[in-house]
Amino acid sequence: MSGLPNPALRRPTVPTNPTPTAPAAPAPSPAAPDPRAQFFDEARAALADRSLIKLVLAGPRGPRPDLQRVLVRPLTLKGRACLSLTYNHRTKDVTKNLPLDEGLATLAGLIDSAFDNLHLLTPGGELQLAISRKGKATLRRSRKPAAPADAIEHPEQAAATADEGPGAADAPTAVPPSHDREKHRHVDLNQPFLVALGVTTAQHQLVPAMARKWKQINKFIEVLAHALASAPGLTQHGGPPLQVLDFGAGKGYLTFAVHDHLRHTLGLPAQVSGVDLKDDMVALGNATAQQLGLQGLHFELGDVRTMAPRPVDIMIALHACDIATDHAMHMGIRSGARIIMCSPCCHKQLRPQMRSPLLLLPLLRHGIHLGQEAEMLTDGLRALLLEAEGYDTQVFEFTSLEHTSKNKMILAVKREQPKPAEPLREQVRQLKAFYGVGEQCLEALLAADRAAAPAGPVPTN
Repeated sequence: MSGLPNPALRRPTVPTNPTPTAPAAPAPSPAAPDPRAQFFDEARAALADRSLIKLVLAGPRGPRPDLQRVLVRPLTLKGRACLSLTYNHRTKDVTKNLPLDEGLATLAGLIDSAFDNLHLLTPGGELQLAISRKGKATLRRSRKPAAPADAIEHPEQAAATADEGPGAADAPTAVPPSHDREKHRHVDLNQPFLVALGVTTAQHQLVPAMARKWKQINKFIEVLAHALASAPGLTQHGGPPLQVLDFGAGKGYLTFAVHDHLRHTLGLPAQVSGVDLKDDMVALGNATAQQLGLQGLHFELGDVRTMAPRPVDIMIALHACDIATDHAMHMGIRSGARIIMCSPCCHKQLRPQMRSPLLLLPLLRHGIHLGQEAEMLTDGLRALLLEAEGYDTQVFEFTSLEHTSKNKMILAVKREQPKPAEPLREQVRQLKAFYGVGEQCLEALLAADRAAAPAGPVPTN
């Protein structure tokens, strides 16, 4: 049989000089994720599952040399998820509360270009992104529970600690803080005296027109609570009733609040007396106390300038005009008060006496500045005189100026070990001489007491 052989049966032709075949190149491995992007993704995921405690961005670089770090926290504002970014500068802090999307965009820019040391804290641990001087980014993960806030807010000072072991990841989920949470109040809105005084309605809802008064009442009781805590033994149960005098009580907003705090909140057997110059205010206060069946509370007619001293533990005088504040402080000192609380008003006595020192003439030629200087000098001298009588004294803002222009508080708490009095009195004399002041009311009252005091025994050799 003739014809061509079947090609399928032919043997493959082997070349004389075979060329080896190059092996196939391996498939490219997937690119490693960028540490910056990974850090941002984990931060976004922690926000989504509500496990983010906070972010700390430190080691800044760029054109803002005064910026030290940025703290980022989740929070809720008016029911809306937000990010709070606090920029810590050397001399100030700036906080920006941003909607979540805008906050994430800002955060992405900060992570990408502004910082070299970043910390992500969750209950399960900490993720750190470190960027070297050459720009190399490295992620380090710690499975221990999140470090204390004060340590991570200053990561350059935080020391590494050993791993806490298993179970750290089972820590409870963090709940973002809310600016909408109810504020702590020292006076309960449900108290009947607030209804009787017109602060709340019969349904115990705050009357809008009384919002400023309500804030003042709460702030005053807050200050009183701190003062009581710093006066050892004053709130011990089983002792004699606390004696409280409130001069210039008026309608009695603070008088009733003090009685409620001492009697009902602290459970102390206090006797609270409101003193006022107006007999109609005294009658109104007593009628309200009787109507509410309040024990240990009464109002009386009296003038702080002429009242005889009597044993007092807490002496209060809010908005006593001009030297009436000095007389109230004098009454508290003579009565042995452990706590003196005064909010001065109308600083008139020193201003006509003041002669502006030559160096201060360019400043004090403006009437508003001279008035402020007279107020500062008056209350500064009062604080020094109280310290000379054995008190620890603070002068501070009582309530914000938006609520009342009479917003300064002088708080004096009796010390267990008094300071030497004469150096403090000498400071008073020097300040008076500097401003050309001849007389200050409280100083004169105390000097008269010392002059009238019987002389001590003559020392013998």
